[in-house]
Amino acid sequence: MAEKTKIKTSIGGSALIEGIMMRGPKRTTVAVRMSDDSIYTEDIEFNSVASKSKFFRLPLVRGFVSLIDSLRLSMKCLMLSADKAVEGGEEEEEPSKFEKWAMEKFGDKFYSIVMGAASVLGVVIAILLFFAFPTFLFNLLAKAVPALGEGTLWRSVFEGILKIALFLCYVTVISRTPDMKRTFMYHGAEHKTIFCYENLEELTVENVRKYTRFHPRCGTSFMVIMLIVGVVIGFFITATNPILRTIIKFCLLPVSCGIGYELIKICGKYDNVFTRIVAAPGLLAQRITTIEPDDSMIEVAIAAISPVIPENGEDRI
Repeated sequence: MAEKTKIKTSIGGSALIEGIMMRGPKRTTVAVRMSDDSIYTEDIEFNSVASKSKFFRLPLVRGFVSLIDSLRLSMKCLMLSADKAVEGGEEEEEPSKFEKWAMEKFGDKFYSIVMGAASVLGVVIAILLFFAFPTFLFNLLAKAVPALGEGTLWRSVFEGILKIALFLCYVTVISRTPDMKRTFMYHGAEHKTIFCYENLEELTVENVRKYTRFHPRCGTSFMVIMLIVGVVIGFFITATNPILRTIIKFCLLPVSCGIGYELIKICGKYDNVFTRIVAAPGLLAQRITTIEPDDSMIEVAIAAISPVIPENGEDRI
């Protein structure tokens, strides 16, 4: 009998509301735990931006494109997961007068408009919190301690550490809410299931349960690496005006994404001292964004990954 060898694959996923999305080379499947305890699965049709041109698949370019694709796909799957998770559950509350008016005026487009507005608001808040606020706060400190304002070293380090601290505080706070705690448990189930498959073991609850919930190819690790790369990029930005500096940092976001994505791919493909050092901050952050799942969540993860596994092994990287 041939000895089992660990493989790396292109299969990835994300946790949803009471469910998991798994994306393979050719299929994307959502599995959701229904209110009657059954598992609903559905294939998702998705046209990737990366498939439109070879340029979008070039190293460094593909990182930002992948981020855009992930956001689009996650939003689509999240809406499906939310709908299915409550289907057959308790009777919905009576719509408010505003909701009735909005539905009459906008019809089926109402929820799309709400989601679009929420997304725009989220982006604006993220820009203010992670780009403008650190610069504004450092400028205040530099006025009190003029020596801090000399050069870009201390500014970049301060802004980078503050952004990472804000990110970790945010995920820590939301992890305390019941809904997000369950979502992070599904996140853990997703990672454990992918590890089980990569180790060529049969996808059973018992086999999946024994694997770690920390995976180097994770969105959390990607975010942390992006923030760290942003610190290095900040060394080369000499602007001190909060508005101008925010605009420059925002315009350089694709660079951070590109470098971070390539580092994540390297960490997922190789296991050596360098990749362990690079992956370490993200793996530590996953102690917040992943929680040990229960067996019912592992069942959902298995249901999500099974349909996307190709028969010919083309997912190996």
